[in-house]
Amino acid sequence: MGSERMEMRKRQMSTTQETPGAAQAQHSTGNRGSNACCFCWCCCCSCSCLTVRNQDEERARRTSHELQAEGIPNCEESPAPTLEEVNAWAQSFDKLMLTPAGRNAFREFLRTEFSEENMLFWMACEELKQESNKSVIEEKARLIYEDYISILSPKEVSLDSRVREVINRNMLEPSQHTFDDAQLQIYTLMHRDSYPRFMNSAIYKDLLRSLSEKSIEA
Repeated sequence: MGSERMEMRKRQMSTTQETPGAAQAQHSTGNRGSNACCFCWCCCCSCSCLTVRNQDEERARRTSHELQAEGIPNCEESPAPTLEEVNAWAQSFDKLMLTPAGRNAFREFLRTEFSEENMLFWMACEELKQESNKSVIEEKARLIYEDYISILSPKEVSLDSRVREVINRNMLEPSQHTFDDAQLQIYTLMHRDSYPRFMNSAIYKDLLRSLSEKSIEA
């Protein structure tokens, strides 16, 4: 009888010791489940909050890329350049800028250097010179100013203060020649700064090699 009582008491003590541990484990598991959100850095990456956040960030990056692509005008239409024409580009910057194919190739290079706005500005000025309608001239001059001259524009070109003062005066009565000084300055900048690097670039060398190989095969 005494031995049976001792046995029952041991079982009660064993049950009492196990119960707090089990309750603590259950409490810990419950907390872990309730904290499975983006505020708990130790949770696994399958957390739904993190998944939603990643999707939002990817959508934002895609939207930004699409907007940038929409803001880039298409290249000029032109036939494929000949070997003779591409060789002529190495003779002078003027010959490179003379043809649409040359401007397109140079513009592709400028894009790799994040200075494509120089070519876009130069081309916009050339287009402005072809206009004769006063209202169209004023509208195009305003757009050119907003896109390439304004300090608030992400495509602002690099001009000195003297040229900027000339432009501001000319904008009082816009004409086909409102940006002539600025266009010349940017042309000179591309000639002295970007053109030598273009001639040594993979873009030019690959094009020249490709046309040379085709010429030999023919």
